[in-house]
Amino acid sequence: MQEVALAPRNAFHGVIAVLGVAAVTAILLGFLLPADTRIGWLLIAFGGVVLLSFAVQLAYARPQGFVVRVSASIVGSLVLMGMVSAAFGVATLVSAF
Repeated sequence: MQEVALAPRNAFHGVIAVLGVAAVTAILLGFLLPADTRIGWLLIAFGGVVLLSFAVQLAYARPQGFVVRVSASIVGSLVLMGMVSAAFGVATLVSAF
């Protein structure tokens, strides 16, 4: 009997998962923390997202494209968390008037 070769898992699902975690974390921190402590905690959360992206991509155990996937996770999370932070900053400025 011949065994059917299965296609490998798509490793870019890990990138999407890390971006989702980054978005949820940034939004939660934006709503739960006061404006003066928000930036520090966003930096700590970004450090956690960087570690998470390495862990997720290492768990896939596929060396092809590792650097591209980790870079996409990190840069995408940085841009996403920056946009959420900017949105909360604008909301804080608008509410001050």
